Amino acid sequence: MVAADNRQKMNEKTTFNLSAYLKERQKLCETALDQAIPVMYPEKIYESMRYSLLAGGKRLRPILCVATCEMMGGTIEMAMPTACALEMVHTMSLIHDDLPAMDNDDYRRGRLTNHKVYGENIAVLAGDSLLAYAFEFIATQTPENVSRERVVQVIARLGKALGAAGLVGGQVVDLDSEGKSDISLETLNFIHNHKTAALLEASVVCGGIIAGASSDDIHRLSRYSQNIGLAFQIIDDILDITATQEQLGKTAGKDLIAKKVTYPSLWGLEQSRSKAQQLVESACEELETFGKLAQPLQALAHFITSRNH
Repeated sequence: MVAADNRQKMNEKTTFNLSAYLKERQKLCETALDQAIPVMYPEKIYESMRYSLLAGGKRLRPILCVATCEMMGGTIEMAMPTACALEMVHTMSLIHDDLPAMDNDDYRRGRLTNHKVYGENIAVLAGDSLLAYAFEFIATQTPENVSRERVVQVIARLGKALGAAGLVGGQVVDLDSEGKSDISLETLNFIHNHKTAALLEASVVCGGIIAGASSDDIHRLSRYSQNIGLAFQIIDDILDITATQEQLGKTAGKDLIAKKVTYPSLWGLEQSRSKAQQLVESACEELETFGKLAQPLQALAHFITSRNH
């Protein structure tokens, strides 16, 4: 009986077409993002915002938000404003990360970074504008069948994920750790639980909040997303060593140049891959209670460890 149940679970996993799902959802997100920020006066700032926002990418964060909302009984329409906002703030973080004062990178998603095209001053302002507009977009565009209480919870959750208790805090410790060889695993985990995993967690949890997920379900979603967040960063660290600039769409080998402690530098490549896979398996186990409804989120978790850019 157990063997039969396992075969059924395996069969259910193989019937989900992740490639088709991603293609469909990416198209929905691209359309929504394009419509979210039209060009108006002063054109330069809107063009700069759109240059980075519409530069492609996996759209993983908005897709995670929508997938979670649907799993919890909500709809695409309920989640899409928050999904767009998540991509706006993610894009803000990339624009600011690439600045000379931060990572000083010339390429992102296969083309010149924002400050290389529009200058550092406009790039800073474009990131600031995307950040501010993201919250406005959630507040004004979320449909009325989502309660205002839930909208406020989403705004609070996203704000925490971006500030000193989240992304900014992780970035500060990351900057302070550059060039130091004695960075502990605990510090490395702190950096990436805040710099990378916090926004991925917000993407998943906000999707759940919009749909009215229970407190217990929110805890499950948090554990799922924290695991995939760390797995995502481990794979990023591996790709920085093993992938080419053409594959990454950005400068390869940056961690080595900056003398950053990474998961492969602590564990080696094979153990790092194994740790990432363990995290993904743990993430998927958190969603077993949702059955087939969890297939998109479970497939997205496995996608994280199989990607090559």
